[in-house]
Amino acid sequence: MFFVYLIIALAAGVALATQSAINTQLAKAMSGEAVIATFISFAVGTIVLFFIAWVKTDLWGNLSTVPSQPWWKLIGGILGAVVVFTTVLLAPKLGITAMLFFIIVGQLITATTIDHFGLIGMPIREVNIVAFGLVFYFFGDKLVELFGTR
Repeated sequence: MFFVYLIIALAAGVALATQSAINTQLAKAMSGEAVIATFISFAVGTIVLFFIAWVKTDLWGNLSTVPSQPWWKLIGGILGAVVVFTTVLLAPKLGITAMLFFIIVGQLITATTIDHFGLIGMPIREVNIVAFGLVFYFFGDKLVELFGTR
C-alpha cells in the first residue's frame, strides 16, 4: 500500500506543475489577472468537490460540525488559495521549474519542522539521514565553503 501512496504523491506533483502552466494560460486570458485565474480555478474545483462529496460522503452531516471547529482548522483553504495564486503569479516570471524548486524547498523545511516537533497535531517523526541528505544536496557547496579547510 505504501507504494500506492508514493504513486499518488508523484501524481500530485505532476498535477501541481501542470496546474501552474494551465492557470498561467488562464490568467493570460483574463487580462493577466492572476487573482481571477485563481478564483476560477478554486470555483471549478469547489463545484467538482461538492458533487463528489455529496455522492460519496455524508456531506450535510459533516458540514454541520464546521461551526464547532477551531478557526485554525479552517485556514487550509486560504493556504491553498495562496499557493495557487503564487504559482499563477510566479510561473511566468521564474519558470515552473525554478518556482517549484523553491516551493519544494519551503515545503521540505516546513515539513521537517512539523514532523520533528509534532506540530499541528502530527505525530513526531525525528529528523533522519534523509533530511540531512536533502540539506547536503541543496546546500552542500555552501557548507563546504563555510566549514571547509583553509
